[in-house]
Amino acid sequence: MASDAGRKQFWKRNVSRVPGSIQHVYGAQHPPFDPLLHGTLKPGSKPPTTPVKLKKVSTFQEFESNTSDAWDAGDDDDELLAMAAESLNTDVVMETAHRVIRNHSKLQERHKLQEGQVVEKESPPQIPDPPPAVCGDSRLVKSVSDSNTASSAEELRKLSWSGIPKPVRPITWKLLSGYLPANVDRREGTLQRKRKEYFAFVEQYYNSRNEEAHQATYRQIHMDIPRMSPEALIHQPKVTEIFERILFIWAIRHPASGYVQGINDLVTPFFVVFTCEYAEEEEVENFDVSSLPAEALQNIEADSFWCMSKLLDGIQDNYTFAQPGIQKKVKMLEELVSRIDEQVHRHLEQHEVKYLQFAFRWMNNLLTREVPLRCTIRLWDTYQSEPEGFSHFHLYVCAAFLVRWKKEILEEKDFQELLMFLQNLPTMHWENEDISVLLAEAYRLKFAFADAPNHYKR
Repeated sequence: MASDAGRKQFWKRNVSRVPGSIQHVYGAQHPPFDPLLHGTLKPGSKPPTTPVKLKKVSTFQEFESNTSDAWDAGDDDDELLAMAAESLNTDVVMETAHRVIRNHSKLQERHKLQEGQVVEKESPPQIPDPPPAVCGDSRLVKSVSDSNTASSAEELRKLSWSGIPKPVRPITWKLLSGYLPANVDRREGTLQRKRKEYFAFVEQYYNSRNEEAHQATYRQIHMDIPRMSPEALIHQPKVTEIFERILFIWAIRHPASGYVQGINDLVTPFFVVFTCEYAEEEEVENFDVSSLPAEALQNIEADSFWCMSKLLDGIQDNYTFAQPGIQKKVKMLEELVSRIDEQVHRHLEQHEVKYLQFAFRWMNNLLTREVPLRCTIRLWDTYQSEPEGFSHFHLYVCAAFLVRWKKEILEEKDFQELLMFLQNLPTMHWENEDISVLLAEAYRLKFAFADAPNHYKR
């Protein structure tokens, strides 16, 4: 009984609602699609606000009548259903996630056929081609330029969920992270003030790196940076110098955690994206950063520091003493996987593989060491578009990521081989399309399990 009660508290985010209650799901207002582009809504039309006539309600009522443990009928059901109908179109959300997965499978099979491999398939449904990205890109560019209100900022998050075009990614990341204000007129002044503030910190603190109190911190940073990737970028002396300053200043200004291994990997995506503002090369990973003007390098450094700081503000308990945030998230991952794929979970248990042995790094480095840098950047487009993207939504991404390798995991019958596989997953050739499928599956899991502790209960 005690464990059941603990599990309910573990999954339940709002204790004022009973398990399984219809309520807002964090991030659900940013599904990875645009209803106008998918033809589910006509321009200018409004979603229905009277849930009584919706097929969705009857579907819910049928499900409610067949479920004995998760739902508690009450007088406020109509109110909750109306709230859900106004904020979510469940059928469209779930269909979008499935469509991304089906399109990906269809494309993979097409590639196999081109290579001469015959792939058998049972009457696949005819999936229409996805809408062209040009329209979505133009709307995103316009949203970046016109983000003066809370509603336009919300629209920016929706448009960014499915990926951000490279030309507007730097400014979009600054807006989504909260570094830049939505008001266009205040942006330039904010940039100048924050950049000046950062270099005031450098002047105040950086010379203390050789003092006895800070020598251990600086030494660890100095040792960790050469181990980072991509090597062609990180090993440039100018880049190493910039990373050392960013990490040391952050550690000095956050004594509750200080510097912890893993934080260094969180600088790289910001640094690469903001370098794209000034570099014309397609592959920034091989770009000679020292060829940029000094002012551009200073802007990249300051912007990277502030955006990394905004990210860490939401997950700082991952890096305090004993890293309790990571311990908790790994436990949550184990619980979630046991619900969504008991076969994988039992296989890991049977071979005595502990989740901490492979998932600690997933949480500590936010998957930056598990997928190529280009995929990390695409992943972070969505993380910054999701409320609590780097903390809460990341959990569901990790669960989808683990189950993605189910076939290979079940084939491993040895502890050492299984652990080595989980610590070195074959993602070298992954592209943005693979990340989009992963995110769609993570969104589906979050929609199914968030705030529903009794759903799919064993």
